[in-house]
Amino acid sequence: MLALKWSFLNRRGNIRVKKCFTMTLGMPALMAAAGPSSMPPKVMTIVRADHSGRLVRSMRVQATEPEMATAELIRLIDSIAVEHGVEDSLVHSVIRAESNYNARAVSPKGAMGMMQLIPATARRFGVNNPFDVRENVHGGVRYLRFLLDYYKDNYPRAIAAYNAGEGAVDRYHGIPPYVETQNYVFRVANNLKAARARHKAAPEAALPAQRLENEAHQAIRALVGVDGKVYYRTE
Repeated sequence: MLALKWSFLNRRGNIRVKKCFTMTLGMPALMAAAGPSSMPPKVMTIVRADHSGRLVRSMRVQATEPEMATAELIRLIDSIAVEHGVEDSLVHSVIRAESNYNARAVSPKGAMGMMQLIPATARRFGVNNPFDVRENVHGGVRYLRFLLDYYKDNYPRAIAAYNAGEGAVDRYHGIPPYVETQNYVFRVANNLKAARARHKAAPEAALPAQRLENEAHQAIRALVGVDGKVYYRTE
């Protein structure tokens, strides 16, 4: 079943969802449409808002299950992280937030591949084919290394800049007051905490919640959606 929904905030600040249409497609038809070597897509709902936080829209995008990150792929990513001196758990956390290991992912803004490189960033870090996993991860990790050096290993600012660009972080002297970027930093932080726990890495030192709150220039308010998920928006 495929459903298109629109979410919005009413005058009291509560999320309301309107279903526009629903289309049912049986599994055999899905498999036939996908092709013999493809898996049926898993769909997740993403809530985005404009910079004022007044409008929230629900979007349907394809996602890859975490277990689709094979042992071979994990070893490749880990080796690239080591090569560039970036914490492997951070690289995996960014990849999970960007594409969930989907090497063919394309965003509405034109970001491509596993680490969602826009064309300018791909060129900047020597990526010719952003859909090639090795090239894409090398480019994304080079960018992370650059940002960590630029912000002197300040993880929140480096992560925010990966999403919004260095210009926005420099302009606001910290995490910009963009809902998407603030949500992104929290999502990567949560991914990083879980990744470090899984890999039994060193105690986390760069992303305490209080530091994130101090970095943000607008208060973040949690909203519970009709799907039971928690979303964040600025006041």
